[in-house]
Amino acid sequence: MKIPLFVVFLALIPGCALPGQSSPGSASVEPGMTLAGVPLSAEEAVAAALADNPQIRTAVRRLSMAQSKISTAHSLDDPMFMVRDWGTPLTKPWDLNQAQLMFSVQQTFLSKEKRNLRSKIAGDDVDVAASELESLRQEVAAEVRKACADLRRNAEEMTLHDRQSALLKEALAASLAQYSTGRVPQADVLRAQMAVTRLEEHLIELNEEQDQARAELNVLMGRPADQPLQISADPAPRAELPPLEELERLAIGHRPELTGLRTVIGRRRDEAQTARLAMKPDFTVAAGYMLMPSGSFARNAYMAEMTMNLPWLNRERHTGEGKQADATIAVAEAELEAKTSAVFLEVRQAQIGILAAEKRTKIYRDTLMPQAEAAFKAATAAYENNRADFSMLIDSQNLLLDIQTAFYKASSARDAGMAQLERAIGTALNPTTSPERTRE
Repeated sequence: MKIPLFVVFLALIPGCALPGQSSPGSASVEPGMTLAGVPLSAEEAVAAALADNPQIRTAVRRLSMAQSKISTAHSLDDPMFMVRDWGTPLTKPWDLNQAQLMFSVQQTFLSKEKRNLRSKIAGDDVDVAASELESLRQEVAAEVRKACADLRRNAEEMTLHDRQSALLKEALAASLAQYSTGRVPQADVLRAQMAVTRLEEHLIELNEEQDQARAELNVLMGRPADQPLQISADPAPRAELPPLEELERLAIGHRPELTGLRTVIGRRRDEAQTARLAMKPDFTVAAGYMLMPSGSFARNAYMAEMTMNLPWLNRERHTGEGKQADATIAVAEAELEAKTSAVFLEVRQAQIGILAAEKRTKIYRDTLMPQAEAAFKAATAAYENNRADFSMLIDSQNLLLDIQTAFYKASSARDAGMAQLERAIGTALNPTTSPERTRE
């Protein structure tokens, strides 16, 4: 009989399972299941990354270093101690009784206005470091949300792969029944083998994507790249997409890079004011004790001294420094304008991507997926009734697989686009009720 030979041939096909048997290629992880414990939600993953990401820890240390400089910026320079030996005779250099010795302490005093400006500049450095830290936090959070969206999509595609494997089993069962009666040619067997091989290739791609997304997410969370990790299948509530004008307004107020550049402009102005204050003199006061030579009328004496610099005699230099400081203000303002334009472009590009993903998701969910499912059912019925060949059945199944995969990718692209948009505007959007993600 042909049946035993066909059964043996199918059993030799890699990854193929007969009806009633388990498929070795379908051992995928269901959404929400994990071998490493309780699955993480996207927000839990973000919180873990913000706490343990190595780059964020480095930025936190930079901020602490900048904060430590504030207390020293307002302080005076170190006092100076001086010992001076006068009038020691060369014939008796060891006879200090014939010398005049002076011991003094001196201190340079800056004006309170100058010291206040130095403290303010140090505070500006802290604000810049804080903006950089917040920018890095938002960037890491956006990357984590994208990785979570990729892992959720991967889990959904794994489920789809198992579902398609079950459909292929039904098609193989129908093909087996047709072949056993001699109503279909052996070419149908080869087509079945190609379909199984294609599903095996699809599973390899899914496992590769899963490993890459998991490794990226682990590194973002400060964990070993190969550590087991699973993300909850339940996505975070979705947010409505505001109009572009509202998004740009949010970006101006919340984007850390823009806030940091505005702080830099203030710092440049403080530096310009410091350069102009250099025209005011600084004073150095000294006081000391003098030991006069033996036989002097007064063996013990004191000294007092006050010195000041004369900046107006070097006016050209200080005027040039003031002009340089004004030029740095103009540069910082130009950088702010350029960065604002770049941020608005990021916002617009993210908005375009989200709108396109929503349109694709709607087309796949409401139009293409129902049509592909209906076409597959019709091809299955036609093949079982010997009104269509096996190639039509396989083609309809492949088309359904492609459309369902494209639907999941479009839905994931919308989530990734929202993460990119929130990174572009520098703040999270208010979530609303999550729409339907999959078609039952």
